[in-house]
Amino acid sequence: MKKTIQTISVIGLLSLPLSAQKITLEGSTTVLPIAQKAAEVYMKKYPSSNITVKGGGSGIGISSLIEGLCDIANASRAVKEKELNNAAKKNRELKAHIIAMDGIVIIVHPSNQINDINKEALQKIFTGKIKNWKELGGGDKKIIAVSRDSSSGTFEFFTEYVLDKKRTRADAIMQASNQGVLNFVANTEGAIGYIGHGYVNDKVKALKYEGIESTKDNILKNKYKLARPLYMYSLKNANPDVLKFIDFIKGQEGQAIVEETGFIPLK
Repeated sequence: MKKTIQTISVIGLLSLPLSAQKITLEGSTTVLPIAQKAAEVYMKKYPSSNITVKGGGSGIGISSLIEGLCDIANASRAVKEKELNNAAKKNRELKAHIIAMDGIVIIVHPSNQINDINKEALQKIFTGKIKNWKELGGGDKKIIAVSRDSSSGTFEFFTEYVLDKKRTRADAIMQASNQGVLNFVANTEGAIGYIGHGYVNDKVKALKYEGIESTKDNILKNKYKLARPLYMYSLKNANPDVLKFIDFIKGQEGQAIVEETGFIPLK
């Protein structure tokens, strides 16, 4: 029996295409749905391609690209100067590719009476100065702040543009993914969190921010103040197969996938 299994395994390996285009993507969980669906469609279109997509957060993806552990870093933020310096030390130059637009959406449990929130209130909630919804005109219920973890580009964007780089309250519930934040808020009365536009569904209530809804039109016209680009980073001298995949995402088919996954296409 053992000999039969080994023979089948060898035959299976020999049947794989020797010229398979192996591409690994790693990083942002915001970009993850786009990358996963694009990889699926691309591999059907080009059967010799072999694409692996991992999450982990923007910082992890960029670090992996610099270390040569992946071919594309998915990121929901711009690369930092210290990351560029680390790349330079390894004689690597990073190239940014904007593949979609997004808006960070503030979400609460559907039972919440609040419909709109501003920067000042959000900042006070996530730094611990406001702890009950009644302070904002809502019900008498404890506020449970749900945040992304520190390796997340979404966390860094929120910290910079909403919290003005102030520290998130110590009792905040930290989640490793957009889906984690979504699930927690959907199942917890009093909870408030923030996720990428493509993750919003009817299990949570999306709040207006500074009186503006996070619609496609408002994000593209930069009316929504938490709009941001989504990136894929490659090396400047990347393998042509890597650049071909990125061009696919930026093209008509890829941008249709961006829209299908709930994000905002560039055109």
